[in-house]
Amino acid sequence: MIFPAIVAIAAVGCGSDGASLQEREAAIQAAISSSERSVAMTERDPARKPAEILALSEIEPGDRVIEIAGFGSYYTTILSSIVGDAGEVQVFDLPYTEEFGGEAAHAFAASHANTDYHLVDYNEVDFPSDVDVVFNVLYYHDLGPQGVDTALMNAKLFAALKPGGIYLVIDHKAEADSAWRDAGTIHRMGVETIVEEVTAAGFELAVDSDLLANPDDDRSAMVFSPGTRGATDRAVFVFRKPG
Repeated sequence: MIFPAIVAIAAVGCGSDGASLQEREAAIQAAISSSERSVAMTERDPARKPAEILALSEIEPGDRVIEIAGFGSYYTTILSSIVGDAGEVQVFDLPYTEEFGGEAAHAFAASHANTDYHLVDYNEVDFPSDVDVVFNVLYYHDLGPQGVDTALMNAKLFAALKPGGIYLVIDHKAEADSAWRDAGTIHRMGVETIVEEVTAAGFELAVDSDLLANPDDDRSAMVFSPGTRGATDRAVFVFRKPG
């Protein structure tokens, strides 16, 4: 079921020359209800609110999508369904992540003609062009500790997106203004730094959403620790390429 808030959220970004709001809603609902999604995936939905997140991204059938870090294909499965036969999903993982869902990601891509899976160094990657949406979910904080030049990567993503295209970033919040301090230890990010770095590449911050906010999270615990996993205070940013 599409959450009641989806209409109001989607209206923020409405104005696409492609599918109507109703068509986008229907595609999202069908993807979230798909039998291809495992029980483990659907059990995470209440904490991740995929319907609202997807509405914020303005994704629609026929779109070309980049996903940074597939990790278990939670979003890959949904994105592939939404874009359909006329669209495509390009998933890019760093090589070390292959042990964390890489086999399943390869298998999914092999069985879905609209999805490709790449293991590649982000410092050397060539992203496709004319992309509509980029998803970077809960992984920006890992870029620095993995030696990724985030300025270079953000510039490449800016170039890859069409004018008006969306770069959606979700991440676990660390203490305010802590920058990269906790990224390699408790997997949290000073999210003000994300805004600074992404806008430095030319993007505009279109939406700073509290969809995944949790004021009870003091932002000091490891994100995978019992009682914290799935309940972190998370930033949801929608950046747009001007044009």
